[in-house]
Amino acid sequence: MSDRTIEVGVFVALMAVVVLAGFGAARWRAPDNPHTLEEWGVGGRAFGNWTIWFLLGGSMYSAYTFIAVPALTYGVGAIGYFAVPFAVITTPVTFIFTTKAWSVARRHGFLTHSEFATARFGSPGLGALVAVTGILATIPYVAVQLLSLQAVLRTVGFGGEWPLLAAVTVVSICTFRSGLRAPALLSIVKDVLLAWMLLTAVLMVAMYGGWDSAFDGAATRFAATPNPADGLLLPDTGHLGFLTLVIGSVLAIFAYPHALLGMLAAKDRATIRRNAAALPIYCMALAIMAMLGFFALSRGVRPADGDLNTVVPQMIHEFFPSWSAGIAYAALSVAALIPASVMSIAAATTFTRSLYRPYLRPNAAQATEAKVSRWVSLIVKFGAAALILAVDPAFSVDLQLIGGVVILQTIPTVLLGLITRWFHRAALISGLITGLAVGVVMLYLTPRLDGAGRTVAEHFGGSSWSLGDGRSIYVGIVALVVNLAVTVVVTLVLRVAKVPSGADETRPDDYLADADDPYMQRLDQLIDGLPRADDHPGRQREGVR
Repeated sequence: MSDRTIEVGVFVALMAVVVLAGFGAARWRAPDNPHTLEEWGVGGRAFGNWTIWFLLGGSMYSAYTFIAVPALTYGVGAIGYFAVPFAVITTPVTFIFTTKAWSVARRHGFLTHSEFATARFGSPGLGALVAVTGILATIPYVAVQLLSLQAVLRTVGFGGEWPLLAAVTVVSICTFRSGLRAPALLSIVKDVLLAWMLLTAVLMVAMYGGWDSAFDGAATRFAATPNPADGLLLPDTGHLGFLTLVIGSVLAIFAYPHALLGMLAAKDRATIRRNAAALPIYCMALAIMAMLGFFALSRGVRPADGDLNTVVPQMIHEFFPSWSAGIAYAALSVAALIPASVMSIAAATTFTRSLYRPYLRPNAAQATEAKVSRWVSLIVKFGAAALILAVDPAFSVDLQLIGGVVILQTIPTVLLGLITRWFHRAALISGLITGLAVGVVMLYLTPRLDGAGRTVAEHFGGSSWSLGDGRSIYVGIVALVVNLAVTVVVTLVLRVAKVPSGADETRPDDYLADADDPYMQRLDQLIDGLPRADDHPGRQREGVR
C-alpha cells in the first residue's frame, strides 16, 4: 500500500467519523422544542465550560489561521507573526467586554450585535445598518475558510470543484439539522486532531535539526530574495504597519457576528471568564504554527501552483508519516468547516432577527424564525463557495481583508456602546458610512506588488496603505479613526443643536446580570428579543421599535 493511499484512507475515514458526529449532534442534549432560534442558533444558551472552550477555539482559531499564518511567515517573514500578539491581546479584551455583552444580551434575549445597537441607541436604522455590515463582512470570511479547505483537498489529491462543493453540502446539512450543536461537538474532535498534528510537527522539527536550523535556513533564503521587507525581523519601516494590524485585528474579531454568537451560548458569566483566562493556550498553538512557516521555507517546501495556502499541507505531505499526514489533513479540514458553519449561523441569525422580523414579518413565530435562519445559512455557505470558485483565489484572500476593514466600522456602536451611549445615533450612522467609504476607497487604490516591489495590479493589493517613506499603516485603523472623528464631531453638533437622541432600552445593571439574576427571562417569555413589559411589575420596559 502506497504512502498516498494511506494518507487518503486515514483522511477519508476520519472525515466520515466527523460527518456522523455532525449528524448525531442534533440528539446531543436535545431540547424539548428544537424549533426555535434560541435553540438552533445558540444551543439554548446552556453550554458549559468545556463545550464553550472547544467552541471558541473551533470558531475563532480557524483553518485559515493555521494555514494562512505559516503561509505569511513563509512568504514575508516576521510580519506574519502579527497573529500571535493579536491573539494574546484578545484575551483581556474578551475578559472585560464579552462578559458585559453576554449579560445584556442574556437579560434582553439579544442574539446579535444589531439588536443591541437598536436597543442601546434607540435606532432601528442603526441596528439594520450594523446587521448589513456584519453580514457583508462575514461572507468573505466564510469564503476564505473554504479556500483553506480547498487547499487541503488539492494536496490530498481531490482537485477540481466537486470535492469542495461536496464538503460544503455535507456540513450544510449538518448545521441545517443541528444548528450550533454541530460545530460545538465537532470542535472537540478538531482539537484532539489538532493536538496530534502539533505534536507531530514539533517532533518533525526536532528530527531535522530543531528550530535553530529552521531559523538559520529561513534567514538564508530571505537574504537571497529581492524584497527588502521580508526577513526574520521586522524592518525599521515595518513597525507601524505591524502595530496597527495587530490593534485592528483585535478590535475586529469582537465585532464579527460569529464571535458574539459563540459567547452567547455560554450558560453564565463565569463560563465566559474561565474560557477567556484559558485562551492563551491557543496562542501557544498559533505560535508553533507560525514558526512552521520558517521550517517549511528552510526545508525548501514549494507551494502547489504558487498558492501559499498550500505550504502547510505540502509540508505535511513531504515530512509527516503517511498515517499522521492523514490525521493532520482531517484536523485542518474540520478546522475550516467549523468556523464556516458558525459564521453562516451567525449571519443567518443576524438577517432573521434584525432584517427579516423587523421589516418583513414582525409577527413571525419562533419556529418561522428558526426555519428562515436555516435556509439563509445555506445561502451564505453556498454563496461563499460560489465566490471563491468564480474569482481568482488570490483575490478571494483579499476579500477577507476587505471584510476586516468593513467590520471595524461597527466598533463605535457594538464595542464602545457597551461602555457609553454618549454618541448620538445619527452620528454613529454618519461615522459608520464615512468609515466604510474611506476604507473601501483606500483598499481599491492600493496596488498589488510582487516580491521585488513592482506593481502587478492597480487595485485591491492588500490592506496596508503606503505612507510614501517605506512605512505603511493598516487601512482598517485609518478608516476607524475617520469614523470616530466624524462620530464625535456630529455628536457634539447635534447635542449643541439639542437634537433628541433615541431612548436607551438598557439599564446599567443589565451589563452585570448573571444566570441567577431574578430579572433573567426564561426563553418562553421572550418576545421580539426583549422581556414583556408586564413580566416585572415596577420595572417597565418599552419594546425595541
